[in-house]
Amino acid sequence: MPDSSSAPPLQDPTALAKFGSLEVVAKLLVEGDIIGQHKSPYKGASVEFVEHREYYPGDEIRHIDWRAYAKTGRYFIKEYEDETNLRCNLFVDCSGSMAYAGSTLSKFAYARQLAAALGYLLLAQRDSVGLVAFDTKIRERCEPATGHHRFQQLVAALDRCKPGRETSLGPVIEQVLPRLHRRSLVVLISDCFDGIDTLATALKRFRHARHEVLLIQVVAPEEEDFPFARPTQFRSLEQTTDRRLVDPHRLRKHYLEQYAEFNRELERRCVGLGVDRLKVTTADPYYVALGAFLDERTKAKGRRK
Repeated sequence: MPDSSSAPPLQDPTALAKFGSLEVVAKLLVEGDIIGQHKSPYKGASVEFVEHREYYPGDEIRHIDWRAYAKTGRYFIKEYEDETNLRCNLFVDCSGSMAYAGSTLSKFAYARQLAAALGYLLLAQRDSVGLVAFDTKIRERCEPATGHHRFQQLVAALDRCKPGRETSLGPVIEQVLPRLHRRSLVVLISDCFDGIDTLATALKRFRHARHEVLLIQVVAPEEEDFPFARPTQFRSLEQTTDRRLVDPHRLRKHYLEQYAEFNRELERRCVGLGVDRLKVTTADPYYVALGAFLDERTKAKGRRK
């Protein structure tokens, strides 16, 4: 029997990040406390055919439409209502600002692990999951799919991502939105350090296309309370040549005021667009975000009744 005393506490994201791979930790998180609570809000009551989509490695061969293959020479999957309970697209910000790590693991490491856990949770319930990792453009893309190998594909794509450039959500949406043909749940995991107008425009486009949107804002504890006391050199993680030596005592009040205003405006925009927003810090246990996700899915299901 494993020694439970040597296992990392589920409350400590930093300890979990050191424990193992994305795949191992995601399964530990979900199977340890979450799985079984999620009931898909889009669950169908029949096996009615919905649409074709392109075949992706990992899809079950038994769902290939061989007639379509005979006509086109391409593989297509037949999707049915009860096999596509919920179609979810996970958007993960891998811009430079996400690389910040203070007293905890980096925002990107937290976001990546959270995305893996959400993907595992949804796939366990036979939901369809896709991934878009982006900065100024799409870095990794997995079309929504189910199947035995989908989770490993998501994890492999997340493992390949490295934060480094600026954020530019607008052009990413321009590429992705035309391919989201059916209503889906869009989960955007980001620190939201893009212009609020740019971000709001992107969220608005999702909502106009009738997609549900959940914004998970990931921040570092230091960004919340600005605890710096000594003269400190700050550098931009998105523009490596921009470095400034500042006196934190003089900057702290102004920073906290501006940061609070930024969050108020972001919340106001989200409420106005009908976007659900959850703010978590990298010190928060993952189950805070996972639990909030499940609660929101339950509320969404209730609103549609």
